[in-house]
Amino acid sequence: MSSSNPFVGEKAFAKSAQQDLGITKSNSEGLMTVQGAVNKSLILTGILIITALVSAVYIPFSMPLFYGTMFVGLGLSLVSFMKPTIAPITAPLYAIVEGVFVGTISYLFAQMIDPSIVLNAVLLTALCLGSMLVAYKTGLIKATKKFRAIITTATGAIMMIYLLSMVLRMFGITIPYLHEGGAMGIGISLFIIGIASLNLILDFDNIERGAQMGAPKYMEWVSALGLLITLVWIYIEILRLLAVIAANSGD
Repeated sequence: MSSSNPFVGEKAFAKSAQQDLGITKSNSEGLMTVQGAVNKSLILTGILIITALVSAVYIPFSMPLFYGTMFVGLGLSLVSFMKPTIAPITAPLYAIVEGVFVGTISYLFAQMIDPSIVLNAVLLTALCLGSMLVAYKTGLIKATKKFRAIITTATGAIMMIYLLSMVLRMFGITIPYLHEGGAMGIGISLFIIGIASLNLILDFDNIERGAQMGAPKYMEWVSALGLLITLVWIYIEILRLLAVIAANSGD
């Protein structure tokens, strides 16, 4: 089984558990726990929020900064996945870098549209997190093999479209309806937000599976990083959607 989020996939947990078998089996304190992953998630989220607030006040938005933080964050994520033993270091660094990204782009949207757009995006992101957690805990949505395959495929397709969009923009070409106004554009944004939110189900399930498999303690940081990546994705998509809706209403 695999996750659309490679940072918290079951294979990653299984591999780490096998590599650290001799250590973790003899010392229960070296094992990953759900509570430990939750604590790490709160730490990373706190770092991101603080960094975002500072960045919004002191660091002006610029395209080099936008792409710089995006690619540095991606690099830190990949390093954390390929070498999870250093995740206790790279995950907080990712939260700092992504905090700058989120803070500066949030300030830009607040200036372009209205300051309330940021608060609304935060509240809606929290609503997505809470609703998906309830759906997962109550068994309303289960991370079955078929569910995982569908979300993984959809997420991969969205990422490929985003990559293609970035390349085409260099040549002055835009993909129709992607983050644009109108019923079609808003519908596409809602679909993307829906897929991003459903990734949270996989994040929750993989955290529990990691704890059940006896993954090493450092995998708590990897799983927390994966959850943070999903939350940032949801927030940015909601921010874009609210901006499109505000622009349409102003026409």
